[in-house]
Amino acid sequence: MPDTKPRLPPGQRLIDHFPVLHVGQIPRSSLKDWDLRIWGEVRSPRVLSYDELRALPSVIDTSDFHCVTSWSMFDCAWEGVRFSDLCDLVSPTERAHHVTVGCDGDYTTSLTLEEALEPDVLLAWGLNGQDLTPEHGYPLRLVVPQKYAYKAAKWVRWVCFTENRELGYWESRGYHDNADPWRQERYA
Repeated sequence: MPDTKPRLPPGQRLIDHFPVLHVGQIPRSSLKDWDLRIWGEVRSPRVLSYDELRALPSVIDTSDFHCVTSWSMFDCAWEGVRFSDLCDLVSPTERAHHVTVGCDGDYTTSLTLEEALEPDVLLAWGLNGQDLTPEHGYPLRLVVPQKYAYKAAKWVRWVCFTENRELGYWESRGYHDNADPWRQERYA
């Protein structure tokens, strides 16, 4: 029986190109100085170089991408490491219920640990067979297909596991913390 669930959330329009939207300047990262710090409510905090990150088991996951500004793109093939695999490296404590992701340019976003562990949540370095460009988050971007794209933070540099949820950049400015496109949770 074919899947009859619609792919386009209410209030969205389908587009065929990937717009560039972000806050502030586009960082120009040098991979020799780049690292990903993972700490907080974990048993084994880590600092990973880009090469160490890319050496982790990777996947290509195809998902749809929904921006809070009302556009969607179908079939984005992201390449990266599943957040759940990264989680296994650091072993969160029983007090870890949330995850805050920080980026170059002081951008942050947060998810519940349960949301972050969904199998399609990735830390991605590639899109549609190519490395990400700086405009789209190079060298590393969070991908959260079940949320509006302001949860898909660009230029990721750190992940902190926390007991309590911390509001991210847009969420602290009135955007909805759940960011569910199917419920049109754009604003709080």
